[in-house]
Amino acid sequence: MGTRRSLHLGTFVLKTLLLLFNGVCGTHCSVVDGNTTDQLSLLDFKKAITDDPTGALSNWNDNVHHCMWSGVNCSTRHPGRVTVLRLYGLNLAGEITPSIGNLTFLRKLSLDFNRFSGQLPPLNRLRKLVSLSITFNSLESNILDAVIALENCSKIKLLDLSGNMLVGSIPRNIGSLSNIRVISLLANNLTGTIPPTFSNMTCLESIELGDNHLEGSIPEELGQLPNMMQVILYGNRLSGRIPATLFNLSQLFYLELSMNMFSGTVPSYIGDTLPSLEYLYLGTNKLEGHIPDSLGNASELGALDLGSNYFTGTIPSFLGKLHKLGYLNLDKNKLEARTSQSRDFLSALSNCSNLGTLSLYGNQLHGVLPNSVGNLSTTLGRLDLGGNYLSGTVPQSIGVLKNLDYLHLGGNNFVGTIPDSIGNLASLTKLYLSDNQFDDW
Repeated sequence: MGTRRSLHLGTFVLKTLLLLFNGVCGTHCSVVDGNTTDQLSLLDFKKAITDDPTGALSNWNDNVHHCMWSGVNCSTRHPGRVTVLRLYGLNLAGEITPSIGNLTFLRKLSLDFNRFSGQLPPLNRLRKLVSLSITFNSLESNILDAVIALENCSKIKLLDLSGNMLVGSIPRNIGSLSNIRVISLLANNLTGTIPPTFSNMTCLESIELGDNHLEGSIPEELGQLPNMMQVILYGNRLSGRIPATLFNLSQLFYLELSMNMFSGTVPSYIGDTLPSLEYLYLGTNKLEGHIPDSLGNASELGALDLGSNYFTGTIPSFLGKLHKLGYLNLDKNKLEARTSQSRDFLSALSNCSNLGTLSLYGNQLHGVLPNSVGNLSTTLGRLDLGGNYLSGTVPQSIGVLKNLDYLHLGGNNFVGTIPDSIGNLASLTKLYLSDNQFDDW
C-alpha cells in the first residue's frame, strides 16, 4: 500500500502535461523594462523567509536582475514580468506574503516540499494563473478561505495543496473553479462531505481527496464527468454504496477507495465499462459478494486490491487473463478453496509474468497446496498464504521462486518436513512458518 501513496504515477503524468505551458523564457532573460512591481513583490516575499538553509535565494538582490533570480522565469512578450515562480524542495521556512498576489502575469506558482506555514494569501489578482502547487508544507488555512483566495483565478487548471494542514469542509463554491483539470487536497485535515458541485468542473481529469476525515457518500455527480481519469479518496470515513456512475467512466485508469466504510457489492460489469483501468484499490471496506467475472476483461489492470472486505466464493481463475497484473491482494476476506478445481487459480496466475505480490492471508483456503505454486512468476517478491487451512506438505517447487523476500505460510495445517528448497531463496528476508504441524518445528 505504501508504495502508491503521496505521489501517484498517474498524477505525475497529468501534472507534467499541464505544466508544459508556452509563453515563458528561461532564467536568462536579459531584456527588461522599467517596471519594478514584480521585483519589489519578490523582495517582500523573500523578507518573510525565516530560514533558507541551502542559500537558494542568495542571488535575490539588486546586483542581479530579478528575471535571473533562482526559480524565477519572466515573459518574453512583457519584459520584467514574472510568469513562473518555482522554489521546489528547498526547505524554505516562513509565510507566503500577500505581495505574491501582485505578480499579475504569474502563470505557474510552485512552492512544493518546503516549510511554509500560516495562511494561503489572497491570490485573486492572479487572473493568468494556470497552475498552483504548494504541496507538503504546513499551511493552516481553512479550505473555504483557500478557495476564496482563488475566486478570480478562472484559468487555473491545476490546484495541488496536498500534504498541508488545511481544515474545514470543502465549500460548494469550489465548483466555480470550472477549468480545473487536476485538484489534489490529499493528506490534510478536511472534514464534512464531498460537495456535488465538483460536477461543475467539467474538464476535471483527476480528483484526489485521500487521507482526510471526509464522511458521507460519494456524490453521484462525480461519476458524470466524462474526462475523469483518476479518483483517489482513500483513508477517509466515506460510507454507503459506491455510486454506479463511477464504474461508467470509460477513461478511468486509477480508482483508489481503500480504507473507508463502503458497503454493498461491486457491479458485475466493472471490467466491461472500465476498459482503461490499471489500478483498482478497494481494500479495507465492507464490500461483499463475489469477485466479478468481468474483471478478467480489464486487460490493462496492473494492481488489484480487494483485501479486508467480506468477499465470498472462490478465487476466480480468470485473474490469470490479466497479463499485466503485478499486485494482487485478496487477504482477510471469506474466499474459499475446498476442492482441487477451486485451487486452479494458482495455475492460472502463472500467466501473470509481472506478478510481484500475491497476498491471500486470512481466507478459507483448504486442502493441499498444489505444486503449481512453483510456476508463479519468478518476479514474485511477496507470497502470503498465512492464516488459512492449507494442509499436507509444502511442495519443494516453492524454492523455484528465487526472488521471494517475504514468504508467509504460518497459521495453516501443514505437516511433514519443511522443504529444503526454501534454502534456495537467497533473497528471503522474512519467513513465517509458525502455527503449523511440521515434524521438525
